[in-house]
Amino acid sequence: MGVRVASEWLNSCSGCEISIIDMGERLLDVLQVADIVHLPALVDSKYFGQRGDQKHLSLPEADVGLISGGIRNEEHLEVAQEMRRKCKLIIALGTCATHGGIPSLANSWTPTEMMERVYSTETTDRPAAFPAEGIPPLLESCYAVDEKIKVDIYLPGCPPHPDQVFNALVALVKGQPLNVPTKSVCDTCPTVRKGKGELKQVRRFLQAPHYQAADEPLNQMRCLLEQGLLCMGPVTRAGCGGDAVTPRCISARVPCRGCSGPVRHEGNQLLDMLNALASNGIDIKSIPNRSLLLRFSGAHSLLKPAIHERRSS
Repeated sequence: MGVRVASEWLNSCSGCEISIIDMGERLLDVLQVADIVHLPALVDSKYFGQRGDQKHLSLPEADVGLISGGIRNEEHLEVAQEMRRKCKLIIALGTCATHGGIPSLANSWTPTEMMERVYSTETTDRPAAFPAEGIPPLLESCYAVDEKIKVDIYLPGCPPHPDQVFNALVALVKGQPLNVPTKSVCDTCPTVRKGKGELKQVRRFLQAPHYQAADEPLNQMRCLLEQGLLCMGPVTRAGCGGDAVTPRCISARVPCRGCSGPVRHEGNQLLDMLNALASNGIDIKSIPNRSLLLRFSGAHSLLKPAIHERRSS
């Protein structure tokens, strides 16, 4: 019998599960040495028994548990706690699990405010009540997995590159240490840097960066941040390019959006980016919508509801 692997998705989009499938034929290599005992994206496995006759949620025991997505409602929390009880080792898979991901942008509002934004707009009638029947109650915030249960290994990315997932699973099966990237996107970026001091402001990515030709090698294109485009490379963990190393967005001549979360797990991408820009003489007031610097890492209480002024009637 191989290593028993269980996987669960919580507050997520299934991108991490697609990344597992995108391992392609290598997935067959993994299946030679690993037994997948629970994977909702591929296997029909029920929480309350195959016939639904159990009274309590139960998952099979496993050596390795992969959890994608953050924890947003009571069901997510219950599933995460059951995974922790049944799995010897827990891997937080993807940035939603490690840092809250895009869903954690909702932490800028209370649950009630969020529901108001979604269900009560200028062009819709106010609903009699928000949907509640058969829906797990929301928690007060969108949490990263390690805010509610112990996590052993972090594998960020939106989603993690299939190479990263494959290498992690192989290392675990063979009992080898994981080679998790610790550098920033900038450290693995091949573009040319000409030095600091020239750039004074940054702007949104509303126009293509400057380069000589479509087939121009990346190591001849000037750094996108130095071109004035807001690029999160200095404060984002590398690894999105997989074994090819070169960052995915940069390969497409697009600024890094920060989807792998901070370089250090406990880092704050917003503060780190503001410090990086200010130390290079760039006016941080030119940054469009600063809260979006936490678009992938708003858990761990980094994004909180703002105090909104009430208009007097």
